[in-house]
Amino acid sequence: MTDTNNIPALIADMGAKAKRAARVLAGATTAQKRAALEAMAQAIRAATPAIIAANALDMEAGRANGLSEAMLDRLLLDDARVAGIADAVAQVATLDDPVGQVIDCATRPNGLALSRVRVPLGVIGIIYESRPNVTADAAALGLGAGNAVILRGGSEAVHSNRAIHAAMVEAIAAAGLPTDAVQLMPTQDRAAVGAMLGAAGLIDLVIPRGGKSLVARVQAEARVPVLAHLDGINHSYVDKAADPDMAASVAVNAKLRRPGICGAMETLLIDQDYPAPDALVKALLDKGCEVRGDDAVMELDDRIQPARDEDWDTEYLLPIVSVAMVEGMSGALAHIAAHSSGHTDAIITEDAEVAERFLNSVDSAIVMWNASSQFADGGEFGLGAEIGISTGRLHARGPVALEGLTTYKWQVRGTGQVRG
Repeated sequence: MTDTNNIPALIADMGAKAKRAARVLAGATTAQKRAALEAMAQAIRAATPAIIAANALDMEAGRANGLSEAMLDRLLLDDARVAGIADAVAQVATLDDPVGQVIDCATRPNGLALSRVRVPLGVIGIIYESRPNVTADAAALGLGAGNAVILRGGSEAVHSNRAIHAAMVEAIAAAGLPTDAVQLMPTQDRAAVGAMLGAAGLIDLVIPRGGKSLVARVQAEARVPVLAHLDGINHSYVDKAADPDMAASVAVNAKLRRPGICGAMETLLIDQDYPAPDALVKALLDKGCEVRGDDAVMELDDRIQPARDEDWDTEYLLPIVSVAMVEGMSGALAHIAAHSSGHTDAIITEDAEVAERFLNSVDSAIVMWNASSQFADGGEFGLGAEIGISTGRLHARGPVALEGLTTYKWQVRGTGQVRG
């Protein structure tokens, strides 16, 4: 084992091992990868007591270090959540293998037959915080798409991550694939992050999954391509033609089902001509949600707090929502354009024409009609586990799963053509 105090040597060693493993995975059959994924899921289930015991150490340290309730919720593992992690890995095994898929093909006038074929990216570095399920999701998706992964989890989940990783590595070995396909950084030294970001030639893509400061650092320092996931400042717009019962139900779920996830609604926009704004806001207040509103919204209920300018650009990740009255669709689109992070924005309306305009006009990775933003999740989209939701515009957008972790190459088949 390379000395963990020698960070450059450690990253070079892990990168070289990952490159070798990636070459093996690129040639692995779908059956081999599925067998490994199924074994990984079963290993996680079998290791549930050890994983929960390790998580208890992380939870204890997190409380002692003053982690917020939202962060503690992301960190917590119980029987149901560990089962969910295992199920997500098993689901990846059931998905179509993107590697080798022909994207398109054509024949040139000179007889050359061209095709674009999906291939693995190679070695992916994942830098993440808090959520130990990312350890399993990243490993499953990376392996399923034929990639090797180097995982660098946050110190908050160090024991949980190690327990999950240990179970998966044992399963990968039993399935006959290289264990270096899934490596977990053995040190929490922050210098390891910098070394990963500078590992051009060893790491082909870096995916950060965490708060603003982590993503900002990765984007500023990376010398390898980055697939970024920024804030989830998500809006739900209640149009004047919305069904009141549906509007209240969707808004409450979008905000309060799990306030700490990136798909949670942070801002509710209400058409000034919507007939029941007081009942809509009351539904949130009565469920214990703090509401911060503009002047028009403040008049609806004495419990509403005044919204500050910064509220419209805040990802609370708590049972807090900012609410604004807007002048119809144009007002909603203007507000979203000014404040959305490009993650998920939704409209609630019975007017199909208005809904289509919203779906086509809002430039976010996910745009919804009459649905809770909490559905912004790879599993809910039928993609199995996800590595994150990309809010950028290049390579992959929205939930990034198997297909998002591939690229393509051109295959050209000729019959002896030469170029004049």
